[in-house]
Amino acid sequence: MLHHSRHSRLSRLKKKVLIYLAAALLVTLSVSTYHPLLHTAYAESTPGTVEPFIVTEATIADMQQALAAGKVTSVQLVQQYLNRIEKYDDQGPQLNAILTLNPQALQIAADLDRERQSKGSRGPLHGIPIIVKDNFDTDDMPTTAGCVCLKNSIPDDDAEQIARLKEAGAIILAKSNLHEFAFGITTSSSLGGQTHNPYMPDHYPGGSSGGTGAAIAANFAAAGLGTDTGGSIRIPSAFNSLVGIRPTIGLSSRDGIIPLALTQDVGGPITRTVADAAALLDATAGYDPDDVATAYSVGHIPDSYMDSLQADGLKGARIGVAYELFGTSSAEQSVTKAVYGAVDDIQRLGAAAVPVQIPKLDQIMQFPSLSGYEFKFQLNDYLDSLGEDAPYHTLAEILQSGQFDPSQTDSMQKRNALESLDTEAYKDIVLNRTKITRESLLKVMADNDLDAIVYPTTTEPAARIGEEQESGNNNRLSPFSGFPAITVPAGFTPEGLPVGIEFLGRPFDESTLIKLAYSYEQGTHNRKAPALTP
Repeated sequence: MLHHSRHSRLSRLKKKVLIYLAAALLVTLSVSTYHPLLHTAYAESTPGTVEPFIVTEATIADMQQALAAGKVTSVQLVQQYLNRIEKYDDQGPQLNAILTLNPQALQIAADLDRERQSKGSRGPLHGIPIIVKDNFDTDDMPTTAGCVCLKNSIPDDDAEQIARLKEAGAIILAKSNLHEFAFGITTSSSLGGQTHNPYMPDHYPGGSSGGTGAAIAANFAAAGLGTDTGGSIRIPSAFNSLVGIRPTIGLSSRDGIIPLALTQDVGGPITRTVADAAALLDATAGYDPDDVATAYSVGHIPDSYMDSLQADGLKGARIGVAYELFGTSSAEQSVTKAVYGAVDDIQRLGAAAVPVQIPKLDQIMQFPSLSGYEFKFQLNDYLDSLGEDAPYHTLAEILQSGQFDPSQTDSMQKRNALESLDTEAYKDIVLNRTKITRESLLKVMADNDLDAIVYPTTTEPAARIGEEQESGNNNRLSPFSGFPAITVPAGFTPEGLPVGIEFLGRPFDESTLIKLAYSYEQGTHNRKAPALTP
């Protein structure tokens, strides 16, 4: 793909015009407000002789097949999803997952329908509606991180992953709520409020990408994007019976993502199926000169991750089972039981389940996340990149404004108090934490000839809103090492809350993880759509 500099895709003059047009359209699109014009514009009906295509639980491949056969148009796909957002996000269970609808979504869909007719399809994502977490820059909608302080901030350029999705023909249908600035795992923000779990709306959806998780589980779009610093793709995926991929650091660009800690940050797919996740990864992975970490990916990306969708992928595989990461408390028992069952399924599907102990695990888990260190400096860099349009220029200015979730005051003040990253404590974490975690994981995998290591994605299920949400520390292994991980549905607790199992692999070995996860998915079919959003 041709790379476009984030500061040269559009002249400032043209950009200003687009911003004013977008702002005018967005006036009526306040938080989670459905736009009545979108409900009727470009509305089409399927001819009576053809069975209407229903988007609920449809895969990207299902949609492409129907589009190619003329059974549905992209306009109709978008309209169905808009109808579902109105019915279930704004009304019904009121999931509160969506921050902003794209006012141009139906027009973009119509343009892509015409392009399909005249030139053919661009590929698997042509005309497919996608929802993205609202910390990915979009040049035609605000990018807010869930904070009222950024409610009118429209960046000059798309984030690199967004630009790649658009180039592949995807339609960015909406921006989803998140835990403000991605600080937590319950998905509440000053701009969007509390997002609810579609399986039990009085429970949390996970976080920080909980808006994307709830939206994709409830079938508000074909697939979604989230970000993950310590578990923020995988936790909401587990809590919403979804597939989530945290890629190797350096596989996909972070350019244009509001940072939390770039030493750990990644963006990646949140989808209903492994195949859909592979399709999104194909579109978003690759070298970007504006994110030097992606230079490590050169030579390590296959022609297509779709080639790894092998139903017998677990046959003959060796899977390390990290039983020390299984919960033992009473609150963890329902998840632990489900994941024990998942290990039985892995063996039934032809893999060897090898009990393993991860060297120096206690030492690894004692290290902190770097979000407490890096956030201030990297957020300030991001705000600076917005140029003269930036509503605030530093974290200190945001604190002074009071325009943020007051529950995050202490966290933001502590981060703002840091004066430098040139400290022994910070350097010790960056060097030793990474080295110890990588060497421990590679050693246990080499000693046991493993294809991957598995463990519960979270040790507890989604908590009731207002209660303490615990998820355990398992999600730290991937960001601390930079290695990839994928979570897939492992069933449900007796109460009906989803459970996830996580596969961790070697760096840039997403293909193997996709192969194993796809085989497990196809051999179990654990995902069930939420009954409240039929």
